[in-house]
Order: sequence, then C-alpha cells, then structure tokens
Amino acid sequence: MSATQTAPAKLSSGMRTPGDHVIVLFGATGDLARRKLLPGLYHLDRAGLLPVGYRIVGTSRRPLSDEVFRAHARAAVVEFGRGELDPGAWDAFAAGLSYASSDAADASALADAVDRAKEQIGGSPRLLHYLSVPPVAFAGIAEALGASGLTGDGRVILEKPFGTDLASARALNAIVHGVFDESQIFRIDHFLGKETVQNILALRFSNGMFEPVWNREHIEHIDHVQIDVPETLSIGSRAGFYEGTGAFRDMIVTHLLQVVGFVAMEPPTSTAPQELVDRKIDVSRALRPLDPTRVVRGQYDGYLDEEGVAADSQTETFVALEALIDNDRWRGVPFYLRTGKQLAQGRRVITIAFKEPEIQLFPLADGTNRGPNELVFEVAEPGGISANFLAKVPGATLELGPARMEFRYDDSFCAANQLEAYERLIHDALLGDRTLFTRADGIERLWEVATPLLERPPAVERYAPGSWGPDSLNQLIAPRRWHLPEDGR
Repeated sequence: MSATQTAPAKLSSGMRTPGDHVIVLFGATGDLARRKLLPGLYHLDRAGLLPVGYRIVGTSRRPLSDEVFRAHARAAVVEFGRGELDPGAWDAFAAGLSYASSDAADASALADAVDRAKEQIGGSPRLLHYLSVPPVAFAGIAEALGASGLTGDGRVILEKPFGTDLASARALNAIVHGVFDESQIFRIDHFLGKETVQNILALRFSNGMFEPVWNREHIEHIDHVQIDVPETLSIGSRAGFYEGTGAFRDMIVTHLLQVVGFVAMEPPTSTAPQELVDRKIDVSRALRPLDPTRVVRGQYDGYLDEEGVAADSQTETFVALEALIDNDRWRGVPFYLRTGKQLAQGRRVITIAFKEPEIQLFPLADGTNRGPNELVFEVAEPGGISANFLAKVPGATLELGPARMEFRYDDSFCAANQLEAYERLIHDALLGDRTLFTRADGIERLWEVATPLLERPPAVERYAPGSWGPDSLNQLIAPRRWHLPEDGR
C-alpha cells in the first residue's frame, strides 16, 4: 500500500477486540499526542481494534471546546497519520472525541466529561487513562484521579522515564500504588512495541535453526551482543527535560536495558503475559551493577550553546557501556549498549556477533580482518532481520568475501497489517495484556543496576556533531568493533 492510499477498514483479523472503554488522554494537546497517540487511535479505529463502544476524552490544562479539540486531532491525523484521511471514517471517529480541561488540583470537569462519555456508551465501560505528560506530573494526576473516583477497575498507562534513580522510582511507585493496583499500571516502553523486538522471541523460540544459538550448551558461540540507537537529532527545544535526564536515564535504563531482557531471557514455559514478564525481569535481576570504568559519557560540541542548557552542564548526550549478566547462559558474554544525539546516523539495531572459527582455512579476498558472523535485527519500523556471513567470491581462487541474507517486513508481509509501536501497546493495555510493559520490581531493579554509574559518573568527553561519539568508545569494545561505523549500513 502506498503512502497516499487509504488504509483498509480491517487490518488484523487475528487480534481481539477490547471491551467497551472510555479512554482519557492526559496531555492531549502535547507533542506525543499529536505525533503518535491521536493518529494511532484513529488507525486502531480503522483497523477495527478499538472497542465497539468507546469514547476518547482529551484533557490538559488548556481550556478548549470539543470542536476545537476535534479540529486539533484532525490536523494531527492529517499530518502524522498513515495514508489519506477518509472523511467518513474520520466523522465516525470524531464523534467519539470530547475534551475537558483539568489539572492536579481540580479534576471535577474531567470527572463530569467521563460520566457523560460512559452514559453515551451505556453499560459498564472500563477506564483507560493515558498519562502523556512529564513524569513529574504523574503523582499529582494519580492522586487527583483517586480523589475524583476515576480509578475503580480502570487502568493507567505511564510514559517514561519512571523515576530518575532508585529512590525516586520507589517513591513514585508508592504514590501510584496508593491509587492503582500493580495489575492496573502499564508502564510503557515503545521500543518493546516494535515488531522486530517482538520478533526476537519468535525467531528464538519458534525456529529450530536459531534456537540452538541461545541454547545454554552452545552460548559459548556468541562473542558479544550490541544494542545500538544513534540519533542524528540534537536536543532541540527539550533542554528543560534533557538537562535533568541525560542520555543514560532517557535511553539506557528506559529502553535499551529493557531490550536486553528480550534478547537474554530464559525460554518461557508459555506465552502467557505473566510468564514472559517474569522471564524478562529474571534477566534484570541477573544484571551485574554497572561498572563506571566500563562506561563512556559524551557531550556534543555546541550542547552548551543550546537554549536552556547550563553553561557548566555535565549532562551527557552520548553514552556507551558494557553490561554483564551473571547467569549460566550469559556469563562471560558482554552486552555493549550505545546511544546518543547528533551522531552520524539514526538507527535502531540489535546485533548478535558470533565467535570466529579457531581454524581459518580460507583467506579473505580483500585481505582485511574477517570479523564475526552477525545476526542483525533492524528495529526501526518497518524493520527486518539479516544474517552477515562469509561466502566464496566467484573466480578461480578459493577466497571469501562478505555476504548477506535479509528479511524485511515490507517485502515479505502486507505492510498495512503492521501496527506501529504505540498502537500495539494501547491495544494491549485495552485488553489488559501486560506482556510488553514493565513492572514495578523490574523498574526498581534496573535503577539498582544503574546506581554505581549515577553515583560515580565518568567525566563527559567532547565529540563532534556527525561523528560516532568520543574516540574512547572504541577502547571500550576493543578488540571488537562497533557494528555501524565500518559498514555504514
């Protein structure tokens, strides 16, 4: 389907339809709602994956009428939605939109709007609150929801980051648990909603040619794992958020260490959400506390000139580190994580690098170092999986050159069937499926792992925008190499 074609009415016949819901979207006029959530909800409606009976109540501090909010939502879908807007489908979707202003001190207007939405649906619809707001607002909103009776058997989606260290994560958990049971709380990580991250599980546990790669008896064949998320963007207008967060809190704890759980988990006994979440958290428990001497922190040249950045800021815009897992399966196999702003490429890549054979029978045609075989997961949507290996170069001599086998979603399946990460996660939350969400004990354990680095961070090093980061990042991984800089893919 081309980008200008109208999406089909039904995209996924195998997914369940949630029960009736009132969806309350906090931060409904914010950037995330405009770029992802409102277009995503519209696409879910077109796909037949929203409840039969639903209403969406947008809320923020801004006073808006229902008509103005619907116009705002329509503009968001036109700008950021997939395909052209279908007038009939939009009218049906817009009929379920309403708006009420609110803040942590007074949620009475929101409570009235929710009551009206429930009456329009009829019966006993559940509530789903999506807190698309800065984490500092979570506590106040949670307490306001409790005081106004908007919790009950409802659910709440919390955006990242969940805390900034172990103490703040525990404090926030205590506040939210005062209003919601843990089973009602869905801490979102949009990385885990991406098709390729989920395909790690499918490839590992459903294919006889790949399952032995992760098998306990054969794990010695894996040399190391890389999870690489470079970004070309600067911090832009986000200095107020970024100065108090930095690349480590923003990306490593929140996203990349969560992905480690999928790559490294023990085989689950079933695909039940509780079982998968337990196995992922087992990996967090086995993570060794981070060693600050095995971490590189960087700051791009020009960061101190960004509006809102302190002149003496030591906030890192780049981080690369080594993580180790102390269990029988992964002991001795390092995980290298890297992310940063203003880097040479924008990518989302997981690389499983295999050890080279001890006996090298054949020379390489170009005389270079052969490097490891690699299994590469391209996480950026639509995503794909590739295997990098050596093959004979055509000719009279027996010499080897690099070769590649590749699977890409948009070449192999109907791209229209793919849900974007936020769409998948909203649908799962409506169903109460916690497979791709994080749990309080898992979050707190990752902050425990992060504590040594937070307490003794190495000094930030300068790097040029458009580079791959500070020069010392190559010393961190030596004698290995980072996957991206040499091959440019």
